[in-house]
Amino acid sequence: MTTSSAGGPVLPPRRPRLSVDELIEAVVARPIRTAADLDEMAVDIFESDEELDEFLAYTYAERRRDVA
Repeated sequence: MTTSSAGGPVLPPRRPRLSVDELIEAVVARPIRTAADLDEMAVDIFESDEELDEFLAYTYAERRRDVA
């Protein structure tokens, strides 16, 4: 962490807090009304089915890690 000449940490400038409506307007978001809407937004996050399977297995294991 970087420190200032006064010895305290250098913090990033504060961003103004926006309301949910302002955030939605800023990204031109629209509500999801149908499954077709989801299909239009689909992107390939994982490069392969194997990569997706590894992620799901990891997530499943982590969620149950502390369950006795």
